[in-house]
Amino acid sequence: MNTDYQSKSVLNHQSVSVENTEKYLYQDECHNIIGACYEVHNFLGHGFLESVYQEALSIEFIKSRIPFESQKKLDVWFKDVKLEKSFYADFLCYGKIILELKAMEGIVPEHIAQVLNYLKATKLNLGLLINFGASKVQIKRVIL
Repeated sequence: MNTDYQSKSVLNHQSVSVENTEKYLYQDECHNIIGACYEVHNFLGHGFLESVYQEALSIEFIKSRIPFESQKKLDVWFKDVKLEKSFYADFLCYGKIILELKAMEGIVPEHIAQVLNYLKATKLNLGLLINFGASKVQIKRVIL
C-alpha cells in the first residue's frame, strides 16, 4: 500500500479510508496541462484549425504559469550523426513532456506514432496527444 495515503481517525473515532491512488508519471504536471487544454476547448469549442488552439493554449499556459516552449525543434540522430532533417513538437512543457496538438475528427494510430517518434528523438518518456477537433477534447498519454 502507498504510505502517502493512510487511514485517518476523525473526532467521532471512526476510521476514514483515503483511496489508494498510485501516482503516474508527471501526474501533477499532466493535470495542469490537461486543465489548460480543457479551458481552451471549453471556450473555443471544436472546429478551428490547430494553429488557433496552439495560440490559445500558449496564452492559457502563460496565465496558468505552465512552463513551455512552443514549436520545439527536435533533432534526429542516426547512430552518431545528427541528421539535417528535424521535427517540431507543438509544445515541450516543464522541459519534460511533449505535447502534440491535433484538430481532427479523431486520433488515429499515425498520430500516436508521431508522438512516439518525438519521444525517441528527445529521449523523453511522456507525450500527450491532444485532439481539439472532436466535440469533446480527446487526450492520449503516450509513454516510451
